[in-house]
Amino acid sequence: MNILDFSHRELLAELTLREIKQRYKQSVLGYAWVILNPLCQMLVMAFVFSKIIQTSQIGVPYAIFLYVGLLPWTFFSNALISSTNSLVGNAGLITKIYFPREIFVLSTILAKMVDFFLSSTVLILFLYLFRIHITWYILWFFPIFLIQVIFTYGLSLLLAAFNLFYRDIQYVLNLGLIVWMYLTPVIYPIEILPKQYQIIFQLNPMAVLFNAYRKVILGDGAPNLVSLAVALAVSLIIYGLGITIFKRLEGVFADVV
Repeated sequence: MNILDFSHRELLAELTLREIKQRYKQSVLGYAWVILNPLCQMLVMAFVFSKIIQTSQIGVPYAIFLYVGLLPWTFFSNALISSTNSLVGNAGLITKIYFPREIFVLSTILAKMVDFFLSSTVLILFLYLFRIHITWYILWFFPIFLIQVIFTYGLSLLLAAFNLFYRDIQYVLNLGLIVWMYLTPVIYPIEILPKQYQIIFQLNPMAVLFNAYRKVILGDGAPNLVSLAVALAVSLIIYGLGITIFKRLEGVFADVV
């Protein structure tokens, strides 16, 4: 999609705002749920795992360590789930008028990005309260997040397209995300794993990104540039594969919705 096309940008903005507004329509707490969901997860998991994973193993309070992992994972999982159903949920528009269908996927991801940055305000407060020293390395957050967005967008394009043809995709995804979360160092540091198993996690682009997030946010230093370059390469491959397959199948979307 040529996002520089003004008419498409206007439609993208409209769909993104619709996604944001409808999500918590008729909800008493409204957008507070954006913050409360990851916060409650953090509190429960911190209570359960804080005795298993000692602070001495990670160097910072476990609640902070956990929240830095939960925020990008919540964005990733919610974006994939919502994007997978974005074409099915907009079947009426797909059959009526033509425009680049990937707008549905991109608008969903942009809406989830808004959620992510709203939730991040709590992290900023925690960093202040726990006196976590912030260094200039935190500027690495933005390229790391960009890599995650590219990876998420590419994977979302694939899942959204296949879900039109095989509705089982959405159910497989829910199961897959549970497994993927435990294969990604969201709730634990990768260092506690036996060395013979760490190679498995190094092949997981999400694991690389999560290690990078913690390294730059919690002040340990710059991320591993080689690992980050590999994650970027994988993300670009997934994006290229996703947009190629999506565009090839786009012509028959209206016939199968």
